[in-house]
Amino acid sequence: MADKILEIKDMKKHFNLGGGQVLKAVDNFSIDIYRGETFGLVGESGCGKSTTGRTIIRLYEPTSGQVIFNGEDVSKLQGKKLKEFNRKMQMVFQDPYASLNPRMTVGNIIAEGIDIHGLCKGEERKKRVNDLLKAVGLNEEHASRFPHEFSGGQRQRIGIARALAIEPEFIIADEPISALDVSVQAQVVNLFKKLQKERGLTYLFIAHDLAMVKHISDRIGVMYLGNLVEVTTAEELYANPLHPYTKSLLSAIPIPDPEVERTRERIILEGDVPSPLDPPSGCPFRTRCPNVMPECALSMPPMKEAAPGHFVSCHLHK
Repeated sequence: MADKILEIKDMKKHFNLGGGQVLKAVDNFSIDIYRGETFGLVGESGCGKSTTGRTIIRLYEPTSGQVIFNGEDVSKLQGKKLKEFNRKMQMVFQDPYASLNPRMTVGNIIAEGIDIHGLCKGEERKKRVNDLLKAVGLNEEHASRFPHEFSGGQRQRIGIARALAIEPEFIIADEPISALDVSVQAQVVNLFKKLQKERGLTYLFIAHDLAMVKHISDRIGVMYLGNLVEVTTAEELYANPLHPYTKSLLSAIPIPDPEVERTRERIILEGDVPSPLDPPSGCPFRTRCPNVMPECALSMPPMKEAAPGHFVSCHLHK
């Protein structure tokens, strides 16, 4: 059995907006992530993917549930233990324009974590920054420049170097390619794969581009309105999707064969995504589901193993 690096048990993140309104951004989220794998998390915008990542790393405090990293409950960590956790888990943010301090040089941006954790100084610090720049495909002379002097793809490489600076074990990549040109996206994904192989990293890779997620992920979780609805390997998800929502997402991916593209079935969902302020009773997907049944309104379907390693939350699969 592979070694679990992260266990998430019934994690919730609700935001109290006042006036009795509660936004249920993440609801009953449970997953295990194994050391050395890439777990892809996909879903439409607003489904709670980024909030999930930020809650795991404690940028947000969970409303309830547990996040267990290397056998320790993250919510209970304080002082030295919390600082050690912050070193072992890092985040690469979605927007490479907003996530870098425009007043700091690239060298100081990358070395900020090194300085906070007191890992090295002087020439050793400079050498580590230069090595990190090379590792992400940049040059030593880039260390003295400022973020505005770089393209979007280069800025994201700087963000990756910053995350790697304190030698983490686990990286949460929060839609790290969505703000980049299509021509650059594949380069950055391939960089993630190369660094994982070299450094033995584990990734939670958050995205809404299913085609790109398949390219990088070992397993994929599909999220809808704050809930996980399907989890399995990347190959199995594409070959045999079980949840109606997953099927609709996959049917929207373009196929580079005009004949196949012209004749294949498209699943068009009716209506808009419900508000997380007032989610539907029972299954959150029932208001848009082409296979809706009366029991879907009565209870949330539990996550069940429909096939070995293939989990789905749907009343169609009992």
